[in-house]
Amino acid sequence: MALHRAIATVGAIAAALVGSGCSDEIAPPPPPPATADIAAGGQHTCRLTGAGTTAPAFCWGDNSFGQLGDGSTTSSATPVPVSGGLSFTQLTTGSGHTCGLTAVGAAYCWGRNAEGQLGIGSTANSSVPVSVAGGLTLTALAAGSLHTCGLTSTGTAYCWGNNVDGRLGDGSTTNSTTPVAVSGGTLRFTALAPGELHTCALTGTGAAYCWGDNIDGQLGTGSTTDSPVPVAVSGGLSLTTIAAGYGHSCGLTSARVAYCWGRNTESQLGNGAATGNSLVPGAVSGSLTFTALVTGSLHTCGLTSSGAAYCWGYNADGRGGDGTTMSRSRPVAVAGGLSYLALAAGGFHTCALTTSGRTYCWGGNSFGQLGYANALTWTPALVRGLPTATGVRAGPDAANTCAVAPGGAAYCWGDNAYGQLGTGTLTNSATPVAVTGGIGFDALATDGVHTCGLSSGTAYCWGDNASGELGDGSTASRSQPSAVSGSLTFSAVAPGWLHTCGLSGSAAYCWGRNFEGQLGSGAPTTTPLPTAVSGGHVFTALTAGTFHTCALTSTRAAYCWGFNRAGQLGNGATADESLPVAVSGGLTFGNLTAGSVHTCGLTTAGAAYCWGRNNTGQLGNGTTADDSIPRAVSGSLTFGSLVGGGIHTCGLTMSGAAYCWGNNDNGQLGNGSTAGSTVPVAVSGGLSFTALTAGSSHTCALTSAGAVYCWGDNYSGQLGLGTFGYATSPVAVAP
Repeated sequence: MALHRAIATVGAIAAALVGSGCSDEIAPPPPPPATADIAAGGQHTCRLTGAGTTAPAFCWGDNSFGQLGDGSTTSSATPVPVSGGLSFTQLTTGSGHTCGLTAVGAAYCWGRNAEGQLGIGSTANSSVPVSVAGGLTLTALAAGSLHTCGLTSTGTAYCWGNNVDGRLGDGSTTNSTTPVAVSGGTLRFTALAPGELHTCALTGTGAAYCWGDNIDGQLGTGSTTDSPVPVAVSGGLSLTTIAAGYGHSCGLTSARVAYCWGRNTESQLGNGAATGNSLVPGAVSGSLTFTALVTGSLHTCGLTSSGAAYCWGYNADGRGGDGTTMSRSRPVAVAGGLSYLALAAGGFHTCALTTSGRTYCWGGNSFGQLGYANALTWTPALVRGLPTATGVRAGPDAANTCAVAPGGAAYCWGDNAYGQLGTGTLTNSATPVAVTGGIGFDALATDGVHTCGLSSGTAYCWGDNASGELGDGSTASRSQPSAVSGSLTFSAVAPGWLHTCGLSGSAAYCWGRNFEGQLGSGAPTTTPLPTAVSGGHVFTALTAGTFHTCALTSTRAAYCWGFNRAGQLGNGATADESLPVAVSGGLTFGNLTAGSVHTCGLTTAGAAYCWGRNNTGQLGNGTTADDSIPRAVSGSLTFGSLVGGGIHTCGLTMSGAAYCWGNNDNGQLGNGSTAGSTVPVAVSGGLSFTALTAGSSHTCALTSAGAVYCWGDNYSGQLGLGTFGYATSPVAVAP
């Protein structure tokens, strides 16, 4: 059995997170709030997620006909981006096809097309979006099981695809591979709801009309006679919402009371009767009022003003979400107590968006339509792998992660023993929690026991401050953001373990612990205020390790200062330095990254070099011997970027493949094992990444689709999975 479309467009709270940490780069300013639209098809699911009023589409689940739109027919239990680079304002799904509407009103469809439901003038399937024929400018788009309909700004409805029972509404029963106008006379529609074998619509006065198959009374006319043209639904109800399922229809009145009619073999009408079709609208049982209503193939769900979800009807596969497999003849609350913004009911499953912007699904999962590869679930389960970031970073001593959401709101998770999550508490969190203060951040960086962020050039820090590493002139720790003292405007900030450095213009400034010379001031004096790094160098980038700091000059020469017992300054010696010293070898670097007690650089030709501590093979040269000068990383790989972790290192090739080397006790190399490696090993999963970051013993990466994946140690919840178990291969971070 197939499904109607189920769309829910909401002005969602932005959920795109930008992971961050110690870095020599600053993330771009956050984009505007995200558009969120979710649609559940026969056995696949799609969602819009991204910034602005339009957004790219991601789909997952059954892909037998190319309905995921990724150019293949391979089903996926995790979200994949729809090909073509299009951004949509609406998404809608049928049993085996998907359609999207752009901001200019252009309709695109993809997937199954045996009945012409793509509207492209043929019956050929397409695994990528193709433009609907006719050049219509539409304001709304909705997919039925094997047909699709659209609405123009004048209120004229068009439909295309299967028409055996008159569901296209053009007065015939002939299929159409291109849009045909619905025969409505003077009727002007404001909403459309195609179902399995019929279609319904609302006029501006709230009058409901339906057409097509009526064997179960789903047209609501008081009879079971099919109609190839719109006929008025009986009862004279004025509706604000209309929805159509397999053989039933539902609507909401202006008082938010739900009515349903048609097939009731599985109690999908919610009127308290286990069976018995209804040929006219009847009220759903109970005193609940709803703000949204969606119909699946054999079930119905509604959303209350408080964000609570209720479902009724068929439930053998758990699509009702109440933790049982008992069908319900009255609304029953979806388990979990989550607050939702939107619902989508599919053929065998249900999905919803929470007020935090996360996607949850429940019910049947034969093709991975719930967003993971396991069996069905009877209660809401989080969909992972949706795009959540435009950048991702972490520091070599960090057991926590921080992120910037669209609009600049900051979120952190993981270790919070010193208040480094910025929540005003010292409580660890395995899921993202908001940083207090209402500051709009452009970038965040975290390492070890404190976190710093930039907001329009102003630096803020929070967490441990025993050494003055927050830079606010005191040594009092802060569990929420505190502005760095002075009038400097920063373009970059790089926290070390107990010190911090920032770039202002071409000058570097550091503050905090200085026993090892990591502030670069020439004197071993700890200071809680920004102090200029000596030497007069013109710096363009900074990176900080545990007790040392490195920087690149405008000529791409590398300089380091601070702790050097393992040779991490790269000057051929092991004596600490309180002033910048040149890294030996005369190499020209395009990227520089500091691990805990080692440093790596990437030449402009993409060759990786590392130096310093090598007890676990973190230098990647095939040995475990420390080295005080740069040595080439083994292998013939050409990298586009490098990141240093606690005692491991990772690199990203130009093709987007990730490699890691060094310690792997917690799976931070991401190759599916816990065996360390002295040479680069490929990260498992075959994902294509655009950015990498490494923490003390965990690693995170950003895919080209904007999804964040993490792996490695998760003792403090730093992987952001909502659990505390480590992962030896990439796992998608919850959006």
